[in-house]
Amino acid sequence: MKTIAVVGCGRIARGAHFPAFAKIEGLKVKYACDLIIEKAQAFKDEYPELVENVISDYKIALADPEVEAVFVLTPNYAHYTVTMDALRAGKHVMCEKPITVNYKLSCEMAEEAKKQGKMLNIGVCNRYHKSVEMLRELNEEGKFGNIYHVYCSFRSHRSIPGLGGAFTTKSQSGGGVLIDWGVHFLDLILYILGGAKLNNVTCDTYCEMAKNMKEYTYKNMWAEDTSNTESGTNDVDDFVTGYVRTDKASISFNGAWAQNIEEKEMFIDILGDKAGARLQYGKKFVIYNGDTLETETFDYDIPDMYEREDRAFFEAIDSGIKDRNNIENILESAKLLDSLYASADIRKEIEL
Repeated sequence: MKTIAVVGCGRIARGAHFPAFAKIEGLKVKYACDLIIEKAQAFKDEYPELVENVISDYKIALADPEVEAVFVLTPNYAHYTVTMDALRAGKHVMCEKPITVNYKLSCEMAEEAKKQGKMLNIGVCNRYHKSVEMLRELNEEGKFGNIYHVYCSFRSHRSIPGLGGAFTTKSQSGGGVLIDWGVHFLDLILYILGGAKLNNVTCDTYCEMAKNMKEYTYKNMWAEDTSNTESGTNDVDDFVTGYVRTDKASISFNGAWAQNIEEKEMFIDILGDKAGARLQYGKKFVIYNGDTLETETFDYDIPDMYEREDRAFFEAIDSGIKDRNNIENILESAKLLDSLYASADIRKEIEL
């Protein structure tokens, strides 16, 4: 039996982790915690055999010796405090992405996990997506030859989330589309490349589409219940572009929560001297063979990456072996995000 607490009962809890928990035998959520206790209660109502207690103060769960692990599913700004408190209380932690709002605090979290001898995993779920696993394996087998460049696009049409709320307030989120969507794309690229190390980066960010929040029109707005266009803040990037040099390949990218182009382009292009691939984000990929000029597709199922990610976390606790989502394996991605924002701030390339 694994006994856990969940801190934060919002979208990622509802859309990803609780459905995964329901499939894992021998798991008990002793505490579902949220500052808005009705959100926590909703999970107890929906999963009465899984959820035992509903609380608004997560420290109640930390004081319970039966709780072995804590899932930190809060907004970005709370990741650091809740995770550090949980580690110091002797709990293993699964913290959603991004690690926290900057690289310095991310390193402090890694050090605390090491000090306490506890597992600290980060929710970069794409590392457990079947397509990403396969591309990494194909790279290791030499399918692409020398991968010299990777390009990714994470662009959408006028869909800034929760405008004026936590998503668009830098002090709470740490950034905009780069830290929200870009973290997934850039992390999976580093993972496919096999632990690439950063050399230098350059980046530009823009906050253009909703400078006047009251007049902003949109195609859709997820997290709209958190928006505050009357008196809120919008000081994060809605568009980002950048270039990264690593010891393995260069990476270029464009990302947009909102653009005046009615296309949603979510893909990663891998360019090798023997073959290339295009991965449609969250879906399957196609390989373009440079020798035969043929297109190669693969027939495979895509299991629930969140379930696989959560199961791997519990297995790591039992085995004591750090898995691919352990914070020590994610710090380079956090460093990359921090460096890109720093480059954008000074509008110059940064050596790492």
